[in-house]
Parts: sequence; C-alpha cells; structure tokens
Amino acid sequence: MTTQTALFYIFSAVLLFAAFRVITARNPVHSALYLVLAFFQAATIWMLLRAEFLAIVLVLVYVGAVMVLFLFVVMMLDINIDRMRQGFWRYFPVAALVGVFIVLEMAAVLMQAFQIGGQTAAAQVGGQPSTPVAHALAQLPNTNALGLVLYTHYLYPLEIAAVILLVAIIAAISLTLRRRKDTKTMQVSEQLKVRRQDRVRLVQMKAEGKE
Repeated sequence: MTTQTALFYIFSAVLLFAAFRVITARNPVHSALYLVLAFFQAATIWMLLRAEFLAIVLVLVYVGAVMVLFLFVVMMLDINIDRMRQGFWRYFPVAALVGVFIVLEMAAVLMQAFQIGGQTAAAQVGGQPSTPVAHALAQLPNTNALGLVLYTHYLYPLEIAAVILLVAIIAAISLTLRRRKDTKTMQVSEQLKVRRQDRVRLVQMKAEGKE
C-alpha cells in the first residue's frame, strides 16, 4: 500500500465519521461543525486527486462562507430542540427506508459506472485527445482549463447557481428579522421627534418644615 492510498483511506474514514455525526449530533451547532470537518476532509481528497482548485474552492466557499452563514442562522433562529425531537422516532422508519433506497440507488449507479467506464476512462486519459478543443485544454493547467470550461460552456448554470445562493442568503437574513413576542422595539422616527420640554418637567414644591 502506497502513502497516497493510506492517506486516502484515512481521510475517507474521517469524512464518513463526520458525515455520520452531522445527522446524529443532538446540537445543531455541533452538526454544523462536523459538516465543516467533512468539507475539510473532502478538500484533502481533492488534493490527493491533484484537483487543487476544487479543494481551495471547497474550503473558501463552503467552509469560509456557507458554513459561517449556517452557524449564524442556527444561533440566531433560537431553534427549540426539544420540540424538534418529539416526532423523531415516529418518522424514523420512513426516513430509514428512504435513506436505504438512496444508498442502494447510488451504489448501483456507481458500481455500473466503474465496471463499464473504467477501462474506457483509462484509455482516454492515456491516449491523445480526439478533438482540437480537448487537445488545447489538455495543454493548459488544471485551473485554467476548469475556468475556461466553466465560463464558456456552463456560464448559464453558473449564473443560476449564483442567483439561488443569493436568494438563500436573503431568506436566511429575513428569517432572523421576524418579530417575536418577547422583543421590545422602538421607533427611531418617533424618538427623533421628541423635544426636551416633552420629556422634562420642572415642578416647584413648597418646603415643609418640621414642627
């Protein structure tokens, strides 16, 4: 076993453990932190595959931005954990059935892809590119080739993803601005209209001496 293979198994084991703890942790903040750990392990696996750009983007975008947003939303929403746990065991059989179905479906697709396309993919990697565009992309570094394909062939999906993320950020901010019953607010415009004579009143009282 080579060093790269050993590192792959180590990072994959930590990734699976972190992903399992994301859905089993009792505290939502702990779940978000375990998700950060899972993203870091996925980034290290990308580094092993020599996809440095994807690893850096995964750390900067998801860990540095999205997960910070998740943490702020979880802490500011003041979620009632006890109320969320009341119906856990009632919906657990249905959730377990759906989870098993998804795992089997993904396993079937991936195993079929590995069996059918393994030798074909290896032949494509080892052989020469078949088109001039593929030949030009093969001569470029990994980051340049990915950026060229992303901002030419997949420009519209990239813009749609950016709009969806913007809508998600606006929705998260609007959730934190909801009115609560136990919150006392003040109207700034009404405060600015107040005059000194409306707030302060001098009262003269006669002094009464002791007999």
